[in-house]
Amino acid sequence: MTNVLPQKKVSLLKSKLKMSANKITELFEIKYPIIQAGMVWCSGWRLASTVSNAGGLGLIGAGSMYPDVLREHIIKCKAATKKPFGVNVPLLYPQVDELMQIIIEEKVPIVFTSAGNPKIWTSMLQQNGIKVVHVVSSSKFAIKSQEAGVDAIVAEGFEAGGHNGREETTTFTLIPQVRNVVDLPLIAAGGIATGKGMLAAMTLGADGVQVGTRFALTHESSASDNFKEHCVKLPEGETILSLKKVSPTRLVKNEFFYKIQEMEHRGATAEEIREVLGRGRARKGIFEGNLIEGELEIGQIASSVESIIGAEEVIKEMIEEFNVTAKVISVMAF
Repeated sequence: MTNVLPQKKVSLLKSKLKMSANKITELFEIKYPIIQAGMVWCSGWRLASTVSNAGGLGLIGAGSMYPDVLREHIIKCKAATKKPFGVNVPLLYPQVDELMQIIIEEKVPIVFTSAGNPKIWTSMLQQNGIKVVHVVSSSKFAIKSQEAGVDAIVAEGFEAGGHNGREETTTFTLIPQVRNVVDLPLIAAGGIATGKGMLAAMTLGADGVQVGTRFALTHESSASDNFKEHCVKLPEGETILSLKKVSPTRLVKNEFFYKIQEMEHRGATAEEIREVLGRGRARKGIFEGNLIEGELEIGQIASSVESIIGAEEVIKEMIEEFNVTAKVISVMAF
């Protein structure tokens, strides 16, 4: 048996990978099809600008920002990079109207929306020259996003940290299913932190990847050092999808998590759970580093992250591993 694929198949593989990357790089005018997720308490202007300067697309996470704070981060990001960057806006945010107005006024070129109906804002943002991407967790919502006219879709599996879809569909199950029903540029998210993961996602039909956890655990992330150091020491299986009665969220096991788990097991109502959550739990855990009482949001892939490095190095390592792996599989056959 030959150990080399027919030349035609090799050419098709290389063409597919090249075309997949180009859909995202051309849409956002960036060098690499790597998007840094807009994570609460992690994704400030420093992380976003570093990722954009390194050839990816940096996102400011507006989910943890009041309107005036978001404007400050946008202005600082503009000063730190001349490359494209964007803002991630959870549509359930109570001051979303003010956030969107600031984004339009500051001429942010790209907006990622999540946790809501993309029809509400897509047209208005596009009329102001802004490209719109919506995050989904199922094929059904991917179709609705395409019907809403978005420019691209992020399909996020339940391996991801933070808020998740209720479907609990894994990334590598979700991507080909979404690819089968929409023809928009498709970005894979959830459990991707390496070049090999990026290549696998693109082989399944994605055109690029969104990376959260790996960028959350970098020097430029605004998360507390205490939180970062705890997360890089997590063993496999230390994150669980919780808060399903309120808003499914992947959390690290800690005292707060076990309190919520006990409440869920005894049948506590959503109102009772919200009362315990209160306000500021994610800030307390991620930004302030309270590992006992805080809400610690991070993805499953954290158990594979062994060190805190710079965001530019993350991109460099991913691209190098992607290219090496792509060359290896291009000459393999079974």
